[in-house]
This record gives sequence, C-alpha cells and structure tokens, in this order.
Amino acid sequence: MDITYVGENLLPGKVGQLFVILSFGTALLSCISYYFAANHKEEQSWKTIARFAFWANVVAVVGIGTCLYYIIYSHLFEYHYAWAHSSRALPTHYIISSFWEGQEGSFWLWMFWQIVLGIVLVFKAKSWENPVMAVVMLCQAVLGSMLIGVEIFGERVGSSPFILLREAIPGPIFANPDYLTMVTDGRGLNPLLQNYWMVIHPPTLFLGFAAMIVPFAYGVAGLWQRRYHEWITPGIPWALFAVMTLGAGIIMGSFWAYEALNFGGFWAWDPVENASIIPWLTLIAAVHVMVAYKNSGHSYFTATFLVLVSFVLVIYASFLTRSGVLGETSVHSFTDLGLYWQLVAFNVIFLGIMVYLLVKHKKRMPSTPKEEDIYSREFWLFIGALVLSVACVQIISSTSIPVFNAVFGTKVAPPVEPVQHYNKWQAGFAVVVGLLSAFTQFMKYKRTDVRKFYAAAIASLVVAMVVTALVVYITGVYTNFMYILLVFSAAYAVVANGRILGEAIKGKWKLTGSAVAHIGFGLLLIGALVAAATNEVISVNSSNYIAVAGFDQVEKPGDNLFLTEGEPVQMGDYRITYVGDSVARPNVYYKINYEKIDEETGRVTERFQLRPFAQNNPQMGGLIGTPATKHYLTHDIYTLITAAMSDAHQQAQPGDQGGFEDYEEPAIYETNIGDTLRYRNGYIVVEGINRDATVQNIPRRDDDVIVGLKLKVHAVSGESYDAEPVFLIRGGSTFDLFKDVEEQGLRLRFSNIIPQKDKLEVMVYQKPVPEKKWIVFKAIKFPYINFFWCGAIVMTIGFLLSIFRRNKEIKPEKV
Repeated sequence: MDITYVGENLLPGKVGQLFVILSFGTALLSCISYYFAANHKEEQSWKTIARFAFWANVVAVVGIGTCLYYIIYSHLFEYHYAWAHSSRALPTHYIISSFWEGQEGSFWLWMFWQIVLGIVLVFKAKSWENPVMAVVMLCQAVLGSMLIGVEIFGERVGSSPFILLREAIPGPIFANPDYLTMVTDGRGLNPLLQNYWMVIHPPTLFLGFAAMIVPFAYGVAGLWQRRYHEWITPGIPWALFAVMTLGAGIIMGSFWAYEALNFGGFWAWDPVENASIIPWLTLIAAVHVMVAYKNSGHSYFTATFLVLVSFVLVIYASFLTRSGVLGETSVHSFTDLGLYWQLVAFNVIFLGIMVYLLVKHKKRMPSTPKEEDIYSREFWLFIGALVLSVACVQIISSTSIPVFNAVFGTKVAPPVEPVQHYNKWQAGFAVVVGLLSAFTQFMKYKRTDVRKFYAAAIASLVVAMVVTALVVYITGVYTNFMYILLVFSAAYAVVANGRILGEAIKGKWKLTGSAVAHIGFGLLLIGALVAAATNEVISVNSSNYIAVAGFDQVEKPGDNLFLTEGEPVQMGDYRITYVGDSVARPNVYYKINYEKIDEETGRVTERFQLRPFAQNNPQMGGLIGTPATKHYLTHDIYTLITAAMSDAHQQAQPGDQGGFEDYEEPAIYETNIGDTLRYRNGYIVVEGINRDATVQNIPRRDDDVIVGLKLKVHAVSGESYDAEPVFLIRGGSTFDLFKDVEEQGLRLRFSNIIPQKDKLEVMVYQKPVPEKKWIVFKAIKFPYINFFWCGAIVMTIGFLLSIFRRNKEIKPEKV
C-alpha cells in the first residue's frame, strides 16, 4: 500500500540526483573523448566533445554540492545525509564541516577539487591536455560512480547523498504519513569534528589527494605518448604542488589532533594518519628523483615509478579509510557503505594502468650507461628516495594488517602500542633522511669537487654538533641515544641548509626553495622530537586515586587531578581553581583559573583562565573532552577534562517547570493562623486566610469554594517573600494549587482544611542541597612545540618557492 508522506521536500534531492547521474555520464564521455583526441590528434572534433563534456561535468559537480548544502543548511531531515551528519544546534561553520563528514560529501569534495585542477589544465596544459585530461576524467568518472547509489543486477553501485531517511533506515515510524513531525532534529556532527580546523583540514587534504592525479596523469601521458623526457618538466611543479597541499593538509590534521582530540599530542600513528602520509612521502621521494633525472639523466624508471605509485597509494589510502576495514583500529575512519568491491575496483584500475605502462615501455625508457658517481647529488637523492620508500613499506605493512587478515583469513593483531611500534622503526629512517637533506646540498650534479664538499660539510657538521649539545642540555634528555642522534640529524639539516640559504640570498636564488623546505623539515623534526621526548604531565596526583567509579579503567589516576568548585589545588608552579562552567549546547565549558604565586611575596605573578569543554555523547561512549591550551613562546600548557559531574542540572532550560521529583519528601504541618513553620534556610509565618482568592486561568463557579493561605517566608539572610497557595473545592472534589518560592527552593501546598481539628494542612517541599560541582582534568606541558608548527609553515613556504622556480622552467608552447 502506497503512503503519501506529508511535509517532505523532494525537489532538492531529485535535482541533486539528476546532477549525480549527469556528473558520471559527462566525466565518462569526457574521458573517452579525450582518449580518442590523444590518439587522433588530427581530429579536433574529439577534443571539442571532450571539452564540452568537461564543462558539463563542472556544472554537474557544482550542482551536486549546491543541492546537498541546501538540504543540510535547511535542515531537511527527510534526507538521510542531513539527518545523520547535522543538527539544528550547529552553527554555520560546523554545518560546513558536516557537509564532508560522511563518505558521500568527501567524495564530492574530491571531485570538486579535480574539476578546479581540470580547469587549470584545460587552459595551461597545451599539448598535454588530451592525454592528461583523459586520465583525470577517468578518475572523475570513478569518483562519480561512488555517488550514483543504484542497484545493477542486484549489486549496489555507489551511495547517493540524496537518499531519503525512510529509504535508508527501515522502521515502524515510516508507516506514519507525517513521520517528519517526530523527526525534529538530526543526530548532529561527531563532537570530535566540532573544531575550526575541521572546517579547513578536509578541504586542504582532499585538494592534496586531487592534486596527486596530475603528476600521475603526466607520467601516464609521457609513457602513453612516448614523450619520455618531456613530461618531467611540467610534472615537477604539479608534483611539488601536490606535496605542498597534501603536506599542509596533514599538518592541519596534526593541529586538529593537538587541539581537539584526546590523543595527548599532535601525532598518534593512527591508521588514517598513516594512510595520508604514505603517498606524501613517496611523492617527496619522486620529486627528488625527478629533479635528479632532469639534471643528470639518471633514474628515469625510479622517478616514473614513484610518481605513478604515489597516486595508487592515495587510492589505497581511500580504500583503507572508506571500506570499513580499519573500523576497529582507527578513531576517524569511515564506516562501510557497501562500497568495498567498488573501492577495490578503483585500486585495480589505476594499479593496472601503472603496471601495464611500466612493463610495456620498460625497454624504451631513457637510461644512461654510466653509473652515478658516489660524490654526485643524483646518487644520494636516489639513496634518499630509497630510504623514504623503505620507510613507507614499513608503515604500509603495519597499517595493512587488517587487510591481510581479511584477505588471507589470518588473525594477526595490530600493534598494541602504535606510537612506540612506529617510532622504533621510523626513528632510524628519520636520522638518515635528515643527514641526507644536509650534506647532499653541498654536492653538484654529475660530479662534485671533493675538497669543497668536505670543507663545507664538516664545517656545518661542527656547528650542528654544538647546536645538538645545546638542545640536549636545555631539554635534559641525556640517556636516550636515538633522541640525541635524531636531534643531531635535524640540526645538521637546519645548519647546512641555512648556509645554502645564505648563498642563495647572495645571488643563487635557484637554491632558495630547496633550502627553505629542508630548513622547515629540520625545525619540524626538532620540534616533534623535543615535544614528544620532554612533554610531561603536570597534573600529578600523588595519591594515584580518583574517586569516580570506573575512572581507572579509562585513564591513569596518577595523571589526573580532582577539582571541586571553588576549592584551590596546588599543581606544580600553579594554583588551580575550578570556578564554574557555562553551557553552549551540546557542550559544557569548564572554567579553570591558573595562578602562579611568588613564594617570597605571596603575590600572583601570572593569572589566566582555560576553558576546556566536553559533552556527554552516548554514541561516542560517554564524555568527549576537547582541550584548551595556553600558548607560550617556549611551551604550551594543554588542559583536558577527563571526567565531570553529571551535567543534568546544567541542561535545564530557563523557565523549565520541574515536577515534585525535583524536591525532597515534604514536611506536613497541621497549623493555624499565627503559627511559625521552620525550613532549612529560615521560617514561614501563617498570616491569614484569603476567602476571596482567585485562580489564574480557572473561571470561578457559583458553587466553588476557593481559599488562599497567606504565608510569609523569612530567610536567614534577611529577605522575605509572600506566598499564597490555594485550596479549591469544586463539585465535591478538592484540589490544591501550589506556590513556589524559587529563591529559597521552596514549594508550598495548602493541601487540606480539617474542620474537626480546626486546623489547616500545609505541605512544605524543599529542593535538596546541591552537591558541589567537580571535574577531573589532565594537564600536559609541551616544551618547544612551536618549533614543530614553525617548521611546518617554513617547509610549506619552501615548497611554494620551488613551485615558482620550476614553473618558470616550462617553455611556452605553440599549439
């Protein structure tokens, strides 16, 4: 039986789904047309069709985004995506975040950036447009298929963002034509994603993912068109752009982890973090080998392989995070939407293209009969690329354990302590990369003057040793040899590239981008090392006990302090006071005052307030805390709520009318005029009877008896309040209407008239004495964390300078 549903706004979804189908069809048509245009250069009609289809794809992708955003912004909860990822309480910037919280929205984001890059290629790629855009639009078609959401021969293809709630979730509620009256709000945005970094981190990260297709497409085009040498020059700027944007996205994710998640730091080797950093590292290796080939003619196959495999690893990362295979090992992977085999096909298509072209053209690829000289830059760039590749293999193998278990039916357990596991392996690789990024800067391509090399390298080495000694002395970490070695390699990279930067400023401007990027890498590495090795919990609890049930099951009591509102506690150099909280649904902001006291004078030398917030979210397992941080030049103080008093009292809205369950058992008095009744904070005087009492909103009948009891409430603090509860007799039935004195937490009832005793019955209800609010919090000090953030910014600037330089090397084409 068909049901005619009431209140559904179906037009935006129908238009959006039309754009979804159009986007897939136009992407496929553009891909095919560009393919034929590349193979039949003399026929311009194919290129015309390809461009027309591309621009239609641009319109379709923008149309999808517009319809979906309208649905979310307008709170149309008849659509599953809006209901699952947003709510009415979200401010506009978090509504934007909810747009790409789900898989469908993130796939759209990827498609959007690809069309933006496609527009640049259409205008700038010149003779490369046909083969490069054929590859880009193939990827666009595959991504478009992820949003179709149809069944073909019983198999589901894609997941539409425009599916209706009643189609996505079966339930008896949908037997009601006006079910929308019962769906008043959505589930809301994951509290971990309610952070301003999540407004800009995903777009930047997906711009990096989308940018990875361009160097891949140039590599494919170079092999396909047998323009083996030519693609390297235009490919390098695009590879640098992809490295820069993906790196920026990863660093923004570190900011998010540091400020929003309770990882206790900026990196936790989470599988989703690993999935994004692997292709970034391989493309960095690719860029270095591409530059080496361009200057020396060596390592063409390695450069091409690394460029191609980098994008294949992006697709593999997409499989890891979207197939549900990491659901039990990652805090922020997507759940499976039934796209498992479609994601596998995505991987197979582009892996197949890579393998086919590399095998087919292996014998024709450029090669040099002469081996690289050991004192040449290209030799050590190749070694550096090899080290980065091996590091990636280690990360991939550990991250992919759930995949191996699924494929081979094994039961290998992922690392119990992932940070220690990955650090143990990656520390050695980081040392080698740091050293290579230092001394290779003093080498020349093809052949280096050995004497000049050693003079420059050793001079920088001595300075780096002094810097290392200073860092180790300041941080106080003397016993960890690997830490000292890592600091030395990072310091060597900064010093050596600082010297190169000095030469660049004097006139060798071509070296600027490389030197700045490597200095940024060194600073980033030093910041990460020092913060990770020397961060300390300053909320030390010597009793090693927290009086909260089950707390020791989720946190270390020795790392947390219990605070009662208004009661100061000494924490190291600081006196800490929890002074209250405020509610901004769904979050509760806890105000914690920090004061540093001078021991001699007793004066407060520093005072600030941190406001970490948290929310009770049963879907996420209970209390979800978001830290607040006090930033200094040399360190950060990071504060996170780990437990809090139930905030039910905070959730009450002003003007809420509670029932009698909010009060203690009443005291019942049989009293008379002039009597005095005691309550907790004072006394009540029975002053008289009002026989002409009225009841608001209840018209008086002729036979009604309405009597008011005049009471005067006197508080011990001196205030007094008038109250007149009412007793009503109507039609042989009795009723009483209470009167509240909210300032004193009183509810007064004139509950009966007892003529045989000449008494009046009064019931006095009192609200219970409120328990003092309390919180449990953890505070961590991160020394010199600013080196990490500064290094990330400097490294990004270095990549940007390199892009400008390499872009100038592209010679204008006449088409």
